[in-house]
Formats: sequence, C-alpha cells, structure tokens
Amino acid sequence: MRDIAVFSGSAHPELAQEVCAHLGVPLSPTQVSRFANDCLEVQLQANCRERDVFLIQPLVRPVQEHLVELLLMCDAARGASAGRITVVMPHYSYARSDKKDAPRISLGGRLVADLLVAAGAGRVLAMTLHAPQVHGFFSVPVDHLHALRELAAHFRQYDLSRTTVVSPDLGNAKEAAAFARLIGAQVAAGAKQRFADDRVSISSVIGDVADRDVIVLDDEIAKGSTVIELLEKLRELGPRSIRVACTHGLFAAGALKRLSEQPDVLEIVCTNTVPVPLDEHTDKLRILSIGPALAEAVRRIHNGESVSALFEEPRGA
Repeated sequence: MRDIAVFSGSAHPELAQEVCAHLGVPLSPTQVSRFANDCLEVQLQANCRERDVFLIQPLVRPVQEHLVELLLMCDAARGASAGRITVVMPHYSYARSDKKDAPRISLGGRLVADLLVAAGAGRVLAMTLHAPQVHGFFSVPVDHLHALRELAAHFRQYDLSRTTVVSPDLGNAKEAAAFARLIGAQVAAGAKQRFADDRVSISSVIGDVADRDVIVLDDEIAKGSTVIELLEKLRELGPRSIRVACTHGLFAAGALKRLSEQPDVLEIVCTNTVPVPLDEHTDKLRILSIGPALAEAVRRIHNGESVSALFEEPRGA
C-alpha cells in the first residue's frame, strides 16, 4: 500500500488539521507565494513520489484565488510523480452553475470539473453538492458525502415527536425527506420561484407545520434570502418553534446576523465545511464538525474500501 500524504490549501487549514488528527498522519506543509506580476505559485513541501496524495481545499471566498491555488496544487503533485491525486473539496461553490437556464450562459460546474481533471486530479471527494447530478460533470470517480448524520445527531437532543423538516424548495425535498427519516419527523417543502440570485418568492408550504417544531433544512445558506422568505411564509402557518440547519454556512453579506435577529429562530446549525469568521459568530450559531467523516472517507479511499458504507453504518449516534 502506498504511503499517504495530505496537503492543505489556504482556504480552510483548520479543517485539514482536524482531518489529519483523526487519520493519525501529519499535515504536510504547502507554500503559496506570489510573483511580482500577481501570479500564484504553489510548492508542496513534502515528498509525493508514488504516494497517495490528498489535497484539501473548499472553494470559498475568494473563490477564484482558492480555485487557482487548488489547480496549482494538483499540477505540483502530478509533476512530483504522485501515485494518485485525490481532491478533497468539502464545498464546491461552482456546483450552483449546473444548468443552462438562460441563453448564452456559462456552465461553470462542468468547466471547473474539467479544469481540475486537466490539472491532475484522479479522484474527487465532495460533500453535499448543490445538485447530486453535478458529480456527473467529473470524468474521474467522485465520492459524494453528506452531513445528514452529523445534523441528525445534533437534533436528537430535542423532543422530535412534533417535528417537521421543511425544505425551502422542491429541489431540496429529497434531502429533507432523507433527514426527516433519520430523526423520525415529517417533511414539508416550500414552493419557490427564483427571480435573481438574491430574490425569491415562496408562494406556499406543502405539508403540515402548524403548531409543530420546524427545522428548515437547506444545502447551503449564502445571502439567506430564501430562508428569510420561507420564515415569512411559515409565520403565517403558526409553527411552535423554528430552527435553521444547513451543511455549508457561507453566510455572505451579513446573512448570519440577519438570521440571528429573527426573534422566532431558536438556533442556526451548520457544519465546518467552510470557515465562519469568529467575529461573525452569534449566540444562536452551532457549528458541527465533519472532520471525522472526511477522515474516515479518506482512510477508506486510501485502503480501497467502500465509501458508500459510511451511510449504512451509524456514526457517533
């Protein structure tokens, strides 16, 4: 079996350190520098020859900087004769660009997938892609994880006997239904129409939420416009309590502050797939770690074991 080598870009080194701690391997150093003409240069400062190399880098702000950094890391590992290169991408921001819904529009999800493969990626480990079919954009194997078990373990501390999981739209309803099954809850979904990136309308909520404890579940929260619109609709229906949960807590443009200021939102739960700056944390925020799940997936990939079995076995429940 080849030796393992884990490197991190500058997007989320704390998560990479946590993954390595669970694996029991050191995080190999990476040096990122910049030429006078503003071009990036990456050096992997550990031996890669014939090793199983894992590059950990979520695509978060500044997305383009971190993307180019990741591409250069792939190229450096390939040039250093790595035995296999796996990109561990806890958040793939370009997954939102997954369809041709307007004339002459770019398909960034597929383009960036092609760029990663061209740079040397032989496998991708991702978590909660914006749409599951996005992994089909990659011409190399993709292991697609989700954080539903981590979220379920958190919410099981509450009385869930009168709980309804609400998806903001029908597109996320399948994930909401899977989460509802994990915690033994009902499921509902909003009927959403999007007019722009930050302008949506939710005309109704399909399902029973009156006098029930509601968990609003989405894959990611960026500006929070969809969740806030959904909260307005839910208030008309009279839920008993409201909590908000997502995998990727991007919280752009003051979204976390706006959600925390909603008086009937008791809790905002996300995972650490992306870093949330400490100065933006609020009393209502709960951040769950997906480090153990990523570490176990990396271990299974390295050892040639099933990754899908992670979803068939209880973990930390």
